[in-house]
Amino acid sequence: MTILKLVTHPNDILTTPAEEVTKFDAKLAKLLDDMYDTMVAADGIGLAAPQVGVSKRVAIVDLGEGQDVIEMINPVVVAIGGKEIEVEGCLSFPDIYGEVERPFYVKIEAEDRDGNLYELEAEDYEARAIQHEIDHLNGILFTSKIIRYVTPDEFMEEEEEL
Repeated sequence: MTILKLVTHPNDILTTPAEEVTKFDAKLAKLLDDMYDTMVAADGIGLAAPQVGVSKRVAIVDLGEGQDVIEMINPVVVAIGGKEIEVEGCLSFPDIYGEVERPFYVKIEAEDRDGNLYELEAEDYEARAIQHEIDHLNGILFTSKIIRYVTPDEFMEEEEEL
């Protein structure tokens, strides 16, 4: 178990589009495993490689709730639908929360850790988390999408309602 150092804003790697993954090897598998350990240790639900200082198109999402961890390598959004506004936070922006409008539905194409292409459809909170992490891979920060900032106390109240 390796906990990687989280990159916090400001840092150029967070605003630079990440590089496509071309080698699906033990190094990639270790990165995914270490990212998962780091995300869990930081009490997050998603993490993109740039957030641990690696400029690669690699991201993970884990909502818990008995679902499998979503590992996305070179993900591309191929369809979206609907919209909703919810509060988001980010491990690279400690104690900053805000309301962000995102599509309610997303369909992506990505590769798994072995390089196999797959499609995934998601809705609601899972779709939001996937889109947030893909934004990281494109150098887009959630703070650029915030409609209204909320205090950490307001965020905690919203979390308790879920």
